[in-house]
Amino acid sequence: MKIEQPLLQIYHNTHCSKSRECLAFLKKEHLPIEIIDYLKNPPTVAQIKDLLHKLGIKPLELVRKKEAIWKEVGSDSLSEEQIIELLHQYPKLIERPILIQGDKAIIARPLSIAQDWLKEQK
Repeated sequence: MKIEQPLLQIYHNTHCSKSRECLAFLKKEHLPIEIIDYLKNPPTVAQIKDLLHKLGIKPLELVRKKEAIWKEVGSDSLSEEQIIELLHQYPKLIERPILIQGDKAIIARPLSIAQDWLKEQK
């Protein structure tokens, strides 16, 4: 009897080499995946809060601080709610790729982190 593996979601950015590498690995492993193009369909504030809960991190830890937009509008002194709102308004600020399975998630860079995490999920 074959055990069904739960659906794996990936927050994917087609322009990011690390994200493309992770997606290629998932496809090679024939894992059931749902690709979330979060730049075309930005997550809602509620979805970002849920994602943070699954990741077990604070909003600031999800921010790509080297992005030009963060340097323009962001600051480490912003409140968590303000940071979440910025992540919603500017999804490019969200770290990637992110893998989600059930109530758990990880920022999957480098790829070895994703590989180790997936082994633990089985």
